[in-house]
This record gives sequence, C-alpha cells and structure tokens, in this order.
Amino acid sequence: MEHITLLIGIVIVTALVFDFTNGFHDTANAMATTISTGALRPKTAVAMSAVLNLVGAFLSVEVAKTISGGIIDESAGIRPEVIFAGLVGAIVWNLVTWLAGLPSSSSHALFGGLIGATLVSVGTGGVHGEAVVMKVLIPAVAAPFVAGLASMAATRLTYRLARGRDEADTAKGYRAGQIASAALVSLAHGTNDAQKTMGVITLALITGGVVAPHADPPMWVIASAGLAIALGTYLGGWRIIRTMGKGITDIQPPQGFAAQTSAAATILASSHLGFALSTTQVCSGAVMGSGLGRKGGVVRWATAGRMVVAWFLTLPAAALVSAGAALLVDQGTWGVAATAGLALAVCGGIWVASRRKPIDHTNVNEGPAEPAGVVTAALQTVAPPPAGPLAPAATEAAAATVPAQSTAAVIPTQHGPADSPAQPATASS
Repeated sequence: MEHITLLIGIVIVTALVFDFTNGFHDTANAMATTISTGALRPKTAVAMSAVLNLVGAFLSVEVAKTISGGIIDESAGIRPEVIFAGLVGAIVWNLVTWLAGLPSSSSHALFGGLIGATLVSVGTGGVHGEAVVMKVLIPAVAAPFVAGLASMAATRLTYRLARGRDEADTAKGYRAGQIASAALVSLAHGTNDAQKTMGVITLALITGGVVAPHADPPMWVIASAGLAIALGTYLGGWRIIRTMGKGITDIQPPQGFAAQTSAAATILASSHLGFALSTTQVCSGAVMGSGLGRKGGVVRWATAGRMVVAWFLTLPAAALVSAGAALLVDQGTWGVAATAGLALAVCGGIWVASRRKPIDHTNVNEGPAEPAGVVTAALQTVAPPPAGPLAPAATEAAAATVPAQSTAAVIPTQHGPADSPAQPATASS
C-alpha cells in the first residue's frame, strides 16, 4: 500500500470541510422543531445533537460502502483530483442554499458533485447508473412522502389521544417526547450523513492505493468524519433552523414529537438498508406532514415550493459546478491550485454576504411570518386552527378587538415575530 500523498491529503481535508458544512446545514433536521417550540434552548439543542451525531457515526458503515463502491466505479480510472472536484461542487452548493436558508440535501449535493466530476473526467462508464437510480433517486422521491404520511398519521393520532386533556399538561409531556425524538433523529443523522464523508475519504484512499478496493473505512476515517460533522452541528445552521422551525408550518409540541419520531424511523430504516437517504428531505417532509395532520394546521406552500425547487436543482447544480472544477483540475497541479483558490473565494464571498443579516441562537425564533397564499387562506376558512396552550386568551382578545378579522387575516399586513402567541391566525398563514 502506498503512503498518503499531498493530493490525497488535500482531498481528505476537503472532504472533512464538506462534512463540517453538512453538519451545520443539517442541524435543523434534528433540532428545528425542538427549538421552535421551546422544548430546548438553542445552544443546548445543538450541543446535544452534536454529541449524538458523533455517536451515530460509529454505529454503521453500510451507507459509506454505498458511496465508496456503489455509485462511483472505483476501478474506472477515478483519480483523487476527480473526488476533489466533486467535493468542491458539493461545498459550494451547500453554502449557497445555507445563505438562502433553504433546507436542501447535502447528500444530493455530494452525489451530484461526484457524478458531475466523474462524467467529465472518466465518462459514463465511471458511474453505476442502476445504483444511482435505486439507491439515490428513488429514495429521494419516496422518502419525503413516506415520512410526510407517517408524520401526518402520527400527528392526528397524538391529537386524538390527547383529546379532552389539559393542554398545558400534555404540552409538558410532548416537550419531553420532543427531546427524546430529537435525540433519536440526531443519532440517526450520524448513522447516515457522517458515513457519506467516510465513503468519500475511503474512495480517495482506494483510488490512491492506500487501502484495498471494497475495504471498510478505517477507524481514523470514522472518527475524523464523526468529529467534523459534530463540530458543524454544534455551530448550528441557524438560517435553516429558522426556515424549518417557523417557515414551513407553525409547530406545536405534539406535532414536533410526531414529526421527529417519524423522521427518525425513516432514516434509521434507510441506514440499515444502505440507502444514502437525504435526511433533509425526510425531516422536511415530516414537518409538512405534521402541519397537514393537525386540524386547521396549514403548510406555507410558498416556502415549501422554494424548498422543493432547491431539491430538484441540487443534483444538477452541484454536478455542473463540479464538472467545471473537473475540467480545471484535469489541467494538472496549477488546475488543482486554481480550483482551490476559486472555491475559497466563493465561500468567503458567501460568508461575507451572510454577515449582512446575521442569524444566530439569539434571534432564530424571530422574523416575519410567510405571507398567506390562496391555498392557506382557503384551508383556514374551512377549518380554523385551534389555539395553542398559551394562546386562548390572546385569541379571544384579538377576536374582541378585531371582529372582522376573517377577511383581513389572509392579507399579510402584520409583520410581527413568527412565534408571537398573540397572532395565531396570522402566524399560521
């Protein structure tokens, strides 16, 4: 076996940078609903998620095998430079969607990046098309629907079981359940997403002759990938947490518990089967399902629509960026250096742009609600959402002071915080 060369070392570091961005990009998957309902304080939530992501990284390597030997043909002439180009595309797309606050798939960004770079450098023979369809595309389409339907059914069941009970008492129980289910999602995220970087690093080691083909990830690879994603998780992707916790639907504790439990079950099942699933799509689908499962609850389809568009764009967009990077790295050492420099410049520009309107743990639950749309207004007219455990008095006061609110509620004239208990009708529109 050969020693790790400088180029392979660069690929490993780049893979860990992607893993770091994967961590803060996907923190919302586990903790957005827990933070939005107040079950845990923001910093406590991301710290717990980080630890459990690290633990989950050691539980399985099935997804890592799918990456290192399933989607890309390691014997087709794949070189470390190609993997580097693929990672560049994935990182850039992750940061672009993070800046926009869109919970897109880090997994699909990685797959798109690897596929785009491989197609340019090796050709179609370097990609296992059947594996891409069976283990990436079909799960990508099915997972949000499966998680959404499970979450919708679970939400309806939880409200039915709690019918007639004191809302304050049930809220306490559901908040405790949210903490447990959020922990399970974090653990599941570690078993799935951390392994993708393990697979990429293992693929780089195989192409460089450092480890044998079809080998399991070495222990140092597992540990470094787990630490990188845990660190990214702890820093928190607050922009995406705000979108998932407040932008898709208004989450109450029973809904948060149902959504997180459904998402965790789906992710763990996919990890066991070796499906490199998008945990973002699973969790987003579960949140939408919880909005539809609560009587009178609605989904903000404008936000959901932007999110779905980002899902569809992720694979081709990351592939396009990586294809350009692959053309450059194929020019030799100067091409690799130029690609690295351009990537750093783009990432730096995105970070500077994010500082114009910073979002962190102090203001993650603030911000204006999504304006009402036609579908939302119609659903609220047919089935007004029930008041939450803290909102009945405010609802009655609003009804007394604004008797004609039924028409005005669907016009986005109020711009208060999305989590304000005094505006339940406007906030859920």
